[in-house]
Amino acid sequence: MAHYLVTGASGFFGSILKRRLLREGHTVVNIDLEVDEDAGLPGLTSIRGDLRNRVRMEQVFAEHRFDAIFHAAAQLAHGMHLDEELLWTSNVDATVLLAELAKQHGVKPFVFVSTNCLWASNLGHPVHEERDLPAPIEIYGRSKLEAEVRLRGFFDDLNVVMLRCPTIMDEGRLGLLAILYEFMDDNKTVWVVGDGGNQYQFIYADDLATACILGAQYGRSGLFHVGSDDVKSMRAVYESVIAAGGSKSKVRSLPKGPTIAAMMAAHKLRISPLGPYHYKMIAESFVFDTTSIKRELGWQPTLTNEQMLLRAYAHYRDHRAEIHGRTEVSAHRKPAGMGVIRLLKWLS
Repeated sequence: MAHYLVTGASGFFGSILKRRLLREGHTVVNIDLEVDEDAGLPGLTSIRGDLRNRVRMEQVFAEHRFDAIFHAAAQLAHGMHLDEELLWTSNVDATVLLAELAKQHGVKPFVFVSTNCLWASNLGHPVHEERDLPAPIEIYGRSKLEAEVRLRGFFDDLNVVMLRCPTIMDEGRLGLLAILYEFMDDNKTVWVVGDGGNQYQFIYADDLATACILGAQYGRSGLFHVGSDDVKSMRAVYESVIAAGGSKSKVRSLPKGPTIAAMMAAHKLRISPLGPYHYKMIAESFVFDTTSIKRELGWQPTLTNEQMLLRAYAHYRDHRAEIHGRTEVSAHRKPAGMGVIRLLKWLS
């Protein structure tokens, strides 16, 4: 039995990793700004606190002896009102403080959950860890890249494993995706930009949890890309989920140029939850090369994009009323506001 620190374990992915570790017989400390709905479970210590608070964090490390740290907490850039200072300090400064405390207390395994938002363009090939340099275009991606850069300074002292992942999917994944689910559940047109032939990779949450656990056992520092295999076009994925989920929606196309121009304008006017990353990537392909993690850690994905999106949609369909009543939960565990997208739904 091991004792783990999981940051952000009240959130969507953090809670999945936390529950996985508890099921496997380990004990877990969760630190999160949000309320932990699992508080009181055997083996779980839930702390509602700010990872940037040095005094509080030093107290946590003084009270617990961790075998590994899983750093999944992050502030997102979704929504129409963004606190850039909160996002930057939460994603960068808190990460550095956590690594400093890990070094100080001799906790060598340190797994950091990073993102594919380090890019916002189609590179024309699966994106490789070493050959393809990141080029983020918005603050969330820049903050995660800066956290990676800072963590490299701890490679000699800690076993830092950085996992760059695409959109994390499973039952309960909401946020911006809840807009898609609502369109499907109300049998509205599901729109793709362009012909919908672009491929965009997801990662099944439990597969990412496996990667985290394997990363903590790696014994040295490294950077790995994770994601699903056999990535189909977005049109094919949507049509598969619509058919299997019992929706009567149809998939139709919007013209690429005018649609992206409209999305950019809506973002500038703060009437859309979609930011620069979304309107840059909505009609592009993006797939990670996962050769390295398969070779080094023996990791393999288990679900395809269409399988995991169906799980997420079916969960939304079956729990829609409860989901739309949520308040004090993380951004990925409640629906994002539609803003001007509601007009598109009305026209659909």
